[in-house]
Amino acid sequence: MRNIRLKLQYDGTNYAGWQIQKNAATIQGHLEKILLIITGENSRITGAGRTDAGVHALEQIAVFRTESYMGAEVFCRAINAHLPPDIRLLDAKDCPPEFHPRYDAKSKTYSYIISGLGAYSVFLERYSWNLRCRLDTDAMKEAADYLTGRHDFSSFRASGCNSKNPVREITGIEISAADSIGFLDFRLDVPAIKISITANAFLRHMVRNIIGTLVEAGRMRFPPAHIKEILDAKDRRIAGRTAPACGLFLEKIVY
Repeated sequence: MRNIRLKLQYDGTNYAGWQIQKNAATIQGHLEKILLIITGENSRITGAGRTDAGVHALEQIAVFRTESYMGAEVFCRAINAHLPPDIRLLDAKDCPPEFHPRYDAKSKTYSYIISGLGAYSVFLERYSWNLRCRLDTDAMKEAADYLTGRHDFSSFRASGCNSKNPVREITGIEISAADSIGFLDFRLDVPAIKISITANAFLRHMVRNIIGTLVEAGRMRFPPAHIKEILDAKDRRIAGRTAPACGLFLEKIVY
């Protein structure tokens, strides 16, 4: 039995997330159907991150087991031949049988794009949260400082999260603002903010709930130090709204 490691990229707009569902299109569901066609085996694919509906991935890592003798490069070409255009396999290779894409990950980085801020571009509608207001990025950065480190993130976890332990460690939050953003080979004169969060692991909707709360800080609806009170409360109702899924990208996984 072989272990095959996959590196994937996808636009999550048209999918109900990574995890397979009975009556909805998912990334995992597409891949498992294709493997059945290629190998005749009912293979279960395990991903590093269970991205939610509408969330994108620049780098998703997954693994499956097979008895096929097909070379990894042949797997890559065969899978891509059956995938829809908004999912692409970047790489496939054999890996040790004990490799687990989720539990072996040392860190994951999710990035979020906020656009608009007084301007608008139709080309960013699928890939950003379009806000029609200005944000104080200095206040957002100060608020983000209270989130770094090891904390109980119960105030930022969604209901239905099945993780037994709400403690996570955020090793870095980077917030950068620009007056324009690149799209394909064009420059869109639309102010944008990119927020990148790196942690050892994440709770369900944790990143989107953090983004929504940082936006509230950027709108000066509470002082940055209030983030500490939100953490201490361990109550989801105290934090900000859940940011839309369209602006979120699983950017990088480190092993």
